[in-house]
Amino acid sequence: MSGFRISVISGPNLDRLGKREPAIYGTATLDDIHRAVEDAAQAHGASVSCMQSNCEGELVTAISHAGDRGFHGILLNAGAYTHTSIALYDAIRAGALPTVEVHISNPDGREPFRRRSRIAPACMARVAGFGPSSYVLGLLGLLGHLEKLRPDERG
Repeated sequence: MSGFRISVISGPNLDRLGKREPAIYGTATLDDIHRAVEDAAQAHGASVSCMQSNCEGELVTAISHAGDRGFHGILLNAGAYTHTSIALYDAIRAGALPTVEVHISNPDGREPFRRRSRIAPACMARVAGFGPSSYVLGLLGLLGHLEKLRPDERG
């Protein structure tokens, strides 16, 4: 695998990782997760650009314009917007890049309101419940998918 550029996008409250509910999310910070994803990407000849925002509109813009910015795929942890945002769903569809939904915890094993993902139908896959490793596992799956595509099908 080589040359793929992946946009890693994290949503609301993920900037508080390491301090926020460590019993659920662990003690790793978002910077720790970003370093792990960067290392995994580099080991597979790919590169990543990581960003986080608590603002839905900034996430929509990052997702919908990722292809225009030369990315081949998206790794997305939409945080709480996973369960509420039709705008993020629309942005994923509009951007038309392969997108993997990732979560540190397992939303299906949590509160009932977290069990429905509004963005899942627009994503190619979902990786959840493996702690911070969910990001790296999602990245590896996305890179494997991109490698199988014909060059004209890649973002």
